[in-house]
Amino acid sequence: MNSPDFSRQLRNPALMEAALALAENRLHDAEPVLRQHLRADPFDVAAIRMMAELAARIGRLKDSEALLRRAVELSPGFVAARSNLATVLYRQNRPAEAVAELDRLAGHDPDNIANASLKAAALGRIGDYDEAIGLYAQVLETMPDHPKVWMSYGHLLKTVGQQAESIAAYRRALAIAPTLGEVWWSLANLKTVQFADDDLAAMEQALETPGLSTEDRFHLHFALGKAREDRKEPAQAFDHYALGNQLRREELPYEVEETMREVNAAIAQMTEAFVSERHGWGCDAPDPIFILGMPRAGSTLIEQVLASHSQVEGTMELPDIPAMVARLAAEERSLADLSREDARALGEEYLRRTQVQRKSGKPLFIDKLPNNWLYTGFIHLILPNARIIDARRHPLACGFSNFKQHFARGQAFSYGLADMGHYYADYVRLMAHVDGVLPGRVHRVIHEQLVEETETEIRRLLGALGLPFEEACLRFWETDRAVRTASSEQVRQPIFKGGGDQWQAFDPWLGPLKDALGPVLTHYPAVPVAFLP
Repeated sequence: MNSPDFSRQLRNPALMEAALALAENRLHDAEPVLRQHLRADPFDVAAIRMMAELAARIGRLKDSEALLRRAVELSPGFVAARSNLATVLYRQNRPAEAVAELDRLAGHDPDNIANASLKAAALGRIGDYDEAIGLYAQVLETMPDHPKVWMSYGHLLKTVGQQAESIAAYRRALAIAPTLGEVWWSLANLKTVQFADDDLAAMEQALETPGLSTEDRFHLHFALGKAREDRKEPAQAFDHYALGNQLRREELPYEVEETMREVNAAIAQMTEAFVSERHGWGCDAPDPIFILGMPRAGSTLIEQVLASHSQVEGTMELPDIPAMVARLAAEERSLADLSREDARALGEEYLRRTQVQRKSGKPLFIDKLPNNWLYTGFIHLILPNARIIDARRHPLACGFSNFKQHFARGQAFSYGLADMGHYYADYVRLMAHVDGVLPGRVHRVIHEQLVEETETEIRRLLGALGLPFEEACLRFWETDRAVRTASSEQVRQPIFKGGGDQWQAFDPWLGPLKDALGPVLTHYPAVPVAFLP
C-alpha cells in the first residue's frame, strides 16, 4: 500500500489556507475554500480528506464517511484517510466496521498508537474484551504517561468486573492529570468508592484551575455531588449536582414538546385496527429480549438475572433500533408506509446488525437500551415474537437517580428535574396505550417489588418469558459477565434493600420533578385513569 504524493497539494496556497483555518477551528473560512478547490480539482484526495474532517467536526458524520470512502477509493494507499474513516465509523456506533478498517492498516502503520487505542475501544464496544484489554496494555507500555488511555483502560476493566485494577488505572490517570474530571466521575460512578478528604480537596482545587474545560467542570461537580451525598451532606451534594446538570443542559438542550409530539404520533398510529391488520407481520425469530423504560430503573439488574439463565445472553445497550427508526424518518416513511415484506426485512436486518454482539451461542439475547420504549410499536411490528420487558421504578427514586447521573451519551432529558418529570409521564402514557392495544405483550417489572420479593418476581419474570426456572437466576451476582452500565458494580452484589429511598434526603429540592410528574406520582405503580386507552 503506497501512500500518495502530496507535495503538489502542500504547495497549493488555497489548501494551505484551508489547512490553517481548520487548525484554528475557523470552519466557516475553510469550507468555501475547499469547495471552490474541489470544483476545480474533484480528484484531490488531500482536499477531500480535509472536507471530510470539516464535516465530522460539525456532526455530519455520514457526509464525512462518504468523502473518506471516496478518498480511499481514489488513493487506496492514503493511510491517514483510512484511519479517519475508522474513527468516523466508530463515532457512528459501527465498531465492527471500524475494526475492519484498522485491520487493513495494521501492516502499513503498525506503530500508530492512536489507531491501536481506537481499535481497543472498538473491540470493547463489540464485546471482544480480552483482546481489547491486551491491546490497551500494549499501548500503555509505549505511552505510560497518557492519562486518557489509562482512563479508557479503566473503563474496560470496570466492564469486565476487575474493579481493583480499574480503580488503579483511574488513579494512575489522575496522578498524571489531576484535573481530568471524567476520571473523578468514573471513580464516583463505580458506586463503591468512598472518596477520602484528600480526594475532595483535590477535586475542589481542580475546579479552581484557570481555563478548566466545561467537560472537566461538570464531571467534577457530579463526582463531588456523589462524594457529599456519601457523607450525608444533601445540601452541598445537591448544589454540585445542580451545577453539573446546568452545565450539561447548556450543551444538550432538550425539548419537552418534541417527546410529547412523538408519543402523540405513536399513540395515534398504533390503534387496535392498525395492530390487527398487521398481525403476523415481521420476522418470526424469538431471539431478542428487549428491556426498556427509564434509565436507572433497574434494567441492569433484570438483565443480570436473565443473563444468569442458560438460554439467555446479556449484551449491552444496543443502538440498532433507534438507528433503524432514524433511517426511516430520514426517508420520510412511517410504520403505516411499511409493507409486510418491509416489516420482515427490518426484523431480519436487526438480527444481522446485532449478531456481532452474540458470543455464546445461546438462543436468546438481551437488548437493554432503555429509550427503546418510544419504539415499542416498531419492535412489535418487525419482531412480533420478541419478548418485551418494561423496567419501572418509583418516579422520584428514578428521577433523582437520573439527575445525579452523568451519562456518557444522550439522555438530554435527565439534566433538568422538570424535563425528567415530563419525560417519565410521557413514557408511562405511551406504555399504558401499548397495554391497551396489545394486552399482555409487555411484561412489567416494578423495581421495588423485585427488591422486596426477589424470588417471587424472578419466577414471575421467567414464566412470562416462557423460560424454565433456574436457581442461578437467584444468585445473579455470581454470574461472570461484562456489564457496561452505571450499575455494573451494584449487580455484582446481592440486592441491597436500602437504596430505594436515597432520594428522600433531597426531597426539599425535588419540587419541579413532582410538579411535572403530576398524577403519575400519586398513582404509582398504577397508571392514572387519564392515561388509560
